[in-house]
Amino acid sequence: MPKELQDELAQAQRRDRRKRATRFVHVGDEAFAILEYSDHGFAVDSEEAPRLRGLIDIFDGPRHLYQALIVASEEDGDLMRYEFKRNTAASATAPVDFERSATAPAGLLPSS
Repeated sequence: MPKELQDELAQAQRRDRRKRATRFVHVGDEAFAILEYSDHGFAVDSEEAPRLRGLIDIFDGPRHLYQALIVASEEDGDLMRYEFKRNTAASATAPVDFERSATAPAGLLPSS
C-alpha cells in the first residue's frame, strides 16, 4: 500500500474511534474523547490532547462518573496512555457523617 493511503486510512480510523467514544476526560473547559478505558487507566488520541496530568473528571455523556488523579504512562502509536493514581467515583449527593435509618420518613406534612 502506498504511504499516503496508509496515512489517510489511519486518520479515518482515528476519526471513527473519536465519533464512537462515549466517555470524555474533562480538564478545565476542555474535553477529550477517551478511546480506551480500563480499571487502571485510559488512553486518548495523542495528536488531539495535550500532555495531561493531575486532577481530571471523567464523564459518560452528561453523567459525571469519576474524579481522578492521573499521570502520563506511555505513548503507544497514536494513543497516549494515562494511569490512575487515584480514581474516585462521583456521587450526586454529599456524603453524610451519620447513619440514615431505612424506616425514616421521606418528608413531613404540616399540621393544619
